[in-house]
Amino acid sequence: MEDEIRVIGKKDATYPELLREIANPPEKLYVRGALPKGPSLAVVGTRLPTTYGKQITPSLVRELARAGLVIVSGLAYGIDALAHEAALKAGGKTIAVLGTGVDEEALYPRKHTKLARKIIQQGGAVISEYEPGTGARKHHFPARNRIVAGMTSGTLVIEAKRKSGALITARHALDENRDVFAVPGTITSPESVGPNQLIEDGATPVLSPTSILSVFGATMPLFDHEDDDTETDPLLLTLAHEALHVDTIAQRANMPARDVLTKLTQLELLGRVRNIGNGTYAKV
Repeated sequence: MEDEIRVIGKKDATYPELLREIANPPEKLYVRGALPKGPSLAVVGTRLPTTYGKQITPSLVRELARAGLVIVSGLAYGIDALAHEAALKAGGKTIAVLGTGVDEEALYPRKHTKLARKIIQQGGAVISEYEPGTGARKHHFPARNRIVAGMTSGTLVIEAKRKSGALITARHALDENRDVFAVPGTITSPESVGPNQLIEDGATPVLSPTSILSVFGATMPLFDHEDDDTETDPLLLTLAHEALHVDTIAQRANMPARDVLTKLTQLELLGRVRNIGNGTYAKV
């Protein structure tokens, strides 16, 4: 049964191989669902994302999941939930690592019970090192982060304050010689301090899904136009025949310049437009 809780020991063949390699792997895992095979990426970030984070996370994760990456996160509010939801919407697989028991009575946050069910129903898993019935404890979540980082080949940070669980996950990834990726953000935003610092320290800046896929050796899938709502996007229509400055785009699309910049960033991450310099964009 898909909702049955299984126990996987460290010596079992089904125990995640990458997780077995870390300095302090859990002796056993409690699992609901199936552990998907294939390359995996941790996606983590703030529980209170900005509009930028809410737009960038689904845009990136959707394409990464379509390319075959298993998305691993912590089922928390904010970036975690957005990452799980985007992977599911793209038809991909995702794994939620909890700081509580995996049973619905203990699962935290309780509002994500339905999301956990969807993850399992779509071929993913909800896992924990804590036995069923274990409630939320503050110290469980930093410990949980080592599993998120440990069972993946790389960790992507999307918006995180200077002191955050997402940066703890990134540090675990670095300690285990795994790749760390970060989405750059404006230097005036507290939510961008974490990823910007990671980039300054050597993390790979993510400007599009290919920034990650090239490291994984994966390729972007052919774009499915049946599922594409960008073909009628006013900005793409505005850029249909020529490259334009952002001010001109805003004027022709009858949109505020701030909204245009946000949308252009999202389209750039999708690989639909390209910044050719000096505030000028072209359709790809």
